[in-house]
Amino acid sequence: MNLSANYQTRVTTAQEAVKAIKSGNRIFLTGNVSVPQKVLAALVEYAPNLKDVEICQALTVGAADYVSPEMEGHLRVNSMFISANIRKAVQEGRADFTPVFLSELPLLFKNGILPVDVAVIHVSLPDEHGFCSLGVEVGLTKSPAESAKIIIAEVNEKMPRTLGDSFIHISRFTHIVPVNYDIPELPMGGEGEAELVQKIAGYVAGLIPDGATMQLGIGSIPDAVLKYLLDKKDLGIHTELFSDGVIDLVNAGVLTNARKSLHPGKIVAGFILGTKRLYEWVDDNPLIELHRSEYVNDPFVIAQNERMVAVNSAIEVDLTGQVCADSIGPKLYSGVGGQLDFIYGASRSKGGVPIIALPSTAVMKDGKALSKIVSMLKPGAGVVTSRNHVRFVVTEFGVADLYGKTIRQRAQALIAVANPQFRDELTKQAKELHYL
Repeated sequence: MNLSANYQTRVTTAQEAVKAIKSGNRIFLTGNVSVPQKVLAALVEYAPNLKDVEICQALTVGAADYVSPEMEGHLRVNSMFISANIRKAVQEGRADFTPVFLSELPLLFKNGILPVDVAVIHVSLPDEHGFCSLGVEVGLTKSPAESAKIIIAEVNEKMPRTLGDSFIHISRFTHIVPVNYDIPELPMGGEGEAELVQKIAGYVAGLIPDGATMQLGIGSIPDAVLKYLLDKKDLGIHTELFSDGVIDLVNAGVLTNARKSLHPGKIVAGFILGTKRLYEWVDDNPLIELHRSEYVNDPFVIAQNERMVAVNSAIEVDLTGQVCADSIGPKLYSGVGGQLDFIYGASRSKGGVPIIALPSTAVMKDGKALSKIVSMLKPGAGVVTSRNHVRFVVTEFGVADLYGKTIRQRAQALIAVANPQFRDELTKQAKELHYL
């Protein structure tokens, strides 16, 4: 490939690139499976030379040496969504958490609330016009990258070229680090609870009409739902992320996007998580468009999709319909992500179907089962979807339709989809609270 002299003069090593980072800088780090591995490893090596560098991120996949105790005073993460690899650091107070809707996350940087000194991003090879694609992670990255003073870009031969609002020109890069490694795989699927997950997925699928546009969150339940949709017609996708399951629906002629009222004929998303099969499928595929999260996740954009179906999960749901999905009591666990963006957007859509789907119980380390349908949320628990926004709650025991229902009716409906071993106790508690 003929690379311009402009490109070649910016090519450097990861070790040299990170020297552009100064003490007190704020870094935006591309996340999900698109974490720039070589530059991040070089930053960890260089960290002893730095003080008080803030790394802003959302969900990241992979090792997280940059939040180890040794990094204190040098690097400190400020995460807008707590992924598993940094959860311990946040809970121990060694990393920060900023609550924010996914639809507003890029705007914190774009609008100067959190000015970006350095963006560390991960892109495809440039085309003949010098444009690189942000590949598997566009939604949260494009706006922060555009607002950064310095852009350090890993240019990866194996990053797929996704289409849509996904491009950034090499002239914007201050440092180019050529790399050639596989994009990490993150298969979706339900391990250990297959039968339970399939039951929930079956109930969810029953709520999805022909011609629906779907948002499917992270996890085994949304992925399992796709397998129950083969008898549907003209489904579409408008979602913050999707995974491998979408391919089979497209190949089966079920996912045509033909009846979408917004972006007809196109699958619209912010990022993708999956396997090599998915990454190869999306490469230069005109069916797929990736856009910024402030667009994809905007509830008022989402609502323009008729028959919009949103499927999200929860940690626990109380008998009034309050949904906790970001903490276990006061212990921060994840974040709001795009749940309320899509639940609210779907509720405002013509014929929309907003769904919270979760197993009725959680199994603790000691083997003890706890009900995820509770009389009251744990003290300190975060309310992600309010009782005013919630509509359908689905467990393996059925569907609770809460829309337009009194507290008494909600309690009855939620107890009916709770695990039978907890129903008597929940009924007793509901009576004590004067819900029944």
